[in-house]
Amino acid sequence: MPTRPQKVYYFGTCLIDLCYPQAGMAGIELIQREGIEVIFPQQQSCCGQPAYNAGFPEETRKVARQQLKAFPHDYPIVVPSGSCGGMLKHHYPRLFANEPEAAEAQRFASRVIELTEFLVTVLDIKLEDRGQPIKVTWHSSCSALREMGVIEYSKSLIRQLQNVELIELQRERECCGFGGTFSVKQPDISSAMVSDKVSDIAQTGAARVLSGDCGCLMNIGGALEYRNIAIPAQHLAEFIWERTHG
Repeated sequence: MPTRPQKVYYFGTCLIDLCYPQAGMAGIELIQREGIEVIFPQQQSCCGQPAYNAGFPEETRKVARQQLKAFPHDYPIVVPSGSCGGMLKHHYPRLFANEPEAAEAQRFASRVIELTEFLVTVLDIKLEDRGQPIKVTWHSSCSALREMGVIEYSKSLIRQLQNVELIELQRERECCGFGGTFSVKQPDISSAMVSDKVSDIAQTGAARVLSGDCGCLMNIGGALEYRNIAIPAQHLAEFIWERTHG
């Protein structure tokens, strides 16, 4: 198991900052409860992924350079998002491969760790479920599944909760259709993909759908609401905090 740090940085992400602050705070509180000091640099901003995926590498580097400056000390950088985590960990080294910041970007990337992986592999967190029995299902975002490889950490945390039954999706490995700018550029395809995802969620009989990525939650939650399916979409950190604090 990696060495347990005394301090960590927390990368908030744009969607958590603007749309899901409760999810971000839940992640911070879970770490703090384990006796770790959490530092939230006020200078942080977007990871640069929207510009990067849209084909604007120089504009991305302008944004990314700010992140390199905002996390100067050699602390782990905990990210409550597989998507943003993937950008920071895997794409920053490529983005700066031929730039003066190449070595700095490599060091930065080596410190990035997704929240659930940090809770499981570094903190070895033990959860005591204080909630009522509930059935939930889990959506694996593409980046968390394929880039960061953290899905089993997320599921292991859910399975620690004694009164929570996890019902697997039949089409778990399929994208929800969000994909950032993809949903804007290819709305018909995106709409069909999220429709398939929502149908899969509905057939589980779960009372809640959980994920570790707020982009997916926004897309899936909106589609569920549009189809009048009363299944809330919630970030895993918020769900765990709700059931274990007090």
